[in-house]
Amino acid sequence: MELLTINNVWMMICTALVFFMHLGFAFLEIGLTRQKNTINILFKNIFIITVGLLLYCLVGFNMMYPGFAEGSSGFFGFAGFGITAPEGGMTAAYADGGYTWWTDFLFQGMFAATAATIVSGAVAERIKIVPFMIFVIVYVGLVYPIAGSWKWGGGFLDMRETPFYDFAGSTLVHSVGGWAALVAVWLLGARIGKFKDGKPMAIPGHSIPIATAGVLILWLGWFGFNGGSVLSADPELTSLTLVTTCLAAAAGGVVSFLVSTAMYKNLDLTMYLNGILGGLVSITAGADQMSPTDAILIGGIGGAIIVFAVALVDKIKLDDPVGAIAVHLICGIWGTLAVGIFGNLAGIDQLISQFVGIASYAVFCILSSFIILYTLKKTVGIRVSEKEELEGLDGFEHGMDAYPDFRMNEH
Repeated sequence: MELLTINNVWMMICTALVFFMHLGFAFLEIGLTRQKNTINILFKNIFIITVGLLLYCLVGFNMMYPGFAEGSSGFFGFAGFGITAPEGGMTAAYADGGYTWWTDFLFQGMFAATAATIVSGAVAERIKIVPFMIFVIVYVGLVYPIAGSWKWGGGFLDMRETPFYDFAGSTLVHSVGGWAALVAVWLLGARIGKFKDGKPMAIPGHSIPIATAGVLILWLGWFGFNGGSVLSADPELTSLTLVTTCLAAAAGGVVSFLVSTAMYKNLDLTMYLNGILGGLVSITAGADQMSPTDAILIGGIGGAIIVFAVALVDKIKLDDPVGAIAVHLICGIWGTLAVGIFGNLAGIDQLISQFVGIASYAVFCILSSFIILYTLKKTVGIRVSEKEELEGLDGFEHGMDAYPDFRMNEH
């Protein structure tokens, strides 16, 4: 009983840390975008976490953990609406004594909302809020739980001879959000002024200090994101996971800053910050399987990828104000592949299994997000008017100003 209590308390702390990441995402997004859209972005972030938790209670949890029957294809299952603790759900018989059923629900619910938050940053400053809310309801309510069930719910990717491995969600959370972000940005088009004569133009965010605070909060939250994914307070595994997570973040930031400085001849703080996040996303798939040296290599490569990925996104004329596609999608893919290259599971069979997993999620997430967003585009429209975009969404969508007593150049 004492061990169950210790494990459960650790999982609750990690749940709180993952919840805290929503503040980090909100700060990062508002910091890297313009003052005139601050309320709009904060509203979307609050909507995602509140509605996301309710949807996960009503349908998501039982769709993600349906308890696939013997001989099932492992593609889709549903254990019914609502949540009710099973017999023995509060005892050590549940989850090998790692935590109670209620803690399990809440911890996983925090992850569910994160996938949609990734999309929020990528589509900032030009998406209509009501279509965005409809997208979140469908994506968090249906798409994410089905995708999650394929691995974490014991579905077909977990049934393979060499199971697909994703410890804390480089693919299941970050790429699931990243693929949707890619589709959304493509369907929306770039912000006014982002590309001039085919060349990308910088649209500076209104508060780099707030963005920096956001990244540091996210880094802190990642201790819960990865540390909680051990699913117990196991001293060896939790401490190793926190060490690999931290080292990958540090390596990602340093390598990103060095590569971007070599390429662009300036010490770009935003690239440094995204490098830290790239390192974190990269280690998330295999944080419990890596040595500290592996973690530094994986995070460092993730940091280098960020610099080239941001340039690539610009080159193909996609406008991602916060770098979500580079960080969550491209580093998510890299981190997932890294499981087959480094650490305890490295090997050709594992690498093939990682490719199969990445491809499965790519097809499902691209198709589902395209169907949802294209339908919205053709029916109610997803892009605000030129006037609304130029004057700012805060006034038009919310009738409020984030800084009413502090007017500055809103570029």
